[in-house]
Amino acid sequence: MNYSIHMTTPLDLGKIGIWTWTLDGQPMAKSCEAVQELEELGFKTVWIPEAVGREPFAHAGILLSATKNLIVGTGIASMYARTASTMQAGQKTLTSAFPDRFLLGIGASHGNMVKSLHKTEYVKPYSAMVDYLDVMDKGMFMAAEPTTPLHRVLAALGPKMLKLAGERADGAHPYFTTPKHTAVAREILGNGPTLAPEQAVILETDSTKARAIARSYMGTYTRLPNYANNLMREGFTEDDIKNHSDKLIDAICAWGTLDTVRGRIKEHLDAGASHVSVQVLTEGLIELPSTQWRELATLLPEFR
Repeated sequence: MNYSIHMTTPLDLGKIGIWTWTLDGQPMAKSCEAVQELEELGFKTVWIPEAVGREPFAHAGILLSATKNLIVGTGIASMYARTASTMQAGQKTLTSAFPDRFLLGIGASHGNMVKSLHKTEYVKPYSAMVDYLDVMDKGMFMAAEPTTPLHRVLAALGPKMLKLAGERADGAHPYFTTPKHTAVAREILGNGPTLAPEQAVILETDSTKARAIARSYMGTYTRLPNYANNLMREGFTEDDIKNHSDKLIDAICAWGTLDTVRGRIKEHLDAGASHVSVQVLTEGLIELPSTQWRELATLLPEFR
């Protein structure tokens, strides 16, 4: 069945959501308490990752059970971690249980992770994604079908994957990008689809401390060809990427006061984002940034 049959109005994610992997570092009960507070603060959407932590469908189901109206998105579920048939079954199961509250973010992951974690061959991301979506949309599901539409976004960076996200999904969830990329992505997607970029923020006004936190975080991503290539498309040099130049840090991570963060979110929205998934970074990177989430929540009334 072609996905276009299921396409409806995208979910209302709110203008600002929370992207976090810090929930993985907490006991599950504490993670549930954290998302309950985020919902009470007024956030409509929380994004959770998949890498070497919790299994995202199980994790999402527990977080959805702990909340009333919160949308949980996977940012992202790897197509190499499960077959396409299993992916669509997981999506349909959660959509059935939590109508209009589960957003499946799918990505092609990265070559080194696919080979080391999943022990399989990493092929061309675009072609692999097209084939994967074809199988998902024709997959057998011998259970009661969801009564509400399915919703998915693609972890798209380059032009071809962004175009595919507009054609075969609700839209795109770019990660580790800038407002400049958001503007390009919106032009490719057109006006209708969801565009939900992730934005790293550091509520620290000391430039040395803030950039040290940023460098610790960015080291994981600048080594991955998908992200490095995308940054070079934006005009950053190999030296910028290798040495984590201040120019690159300041483009990827919005650090400083809450006003600085407000300005960066506004840049994304002005460039065409429909939703900005904000990832709060702190020293150590593992503790729940509850204080900072509360600060961010004070911006919500401005971005209704």
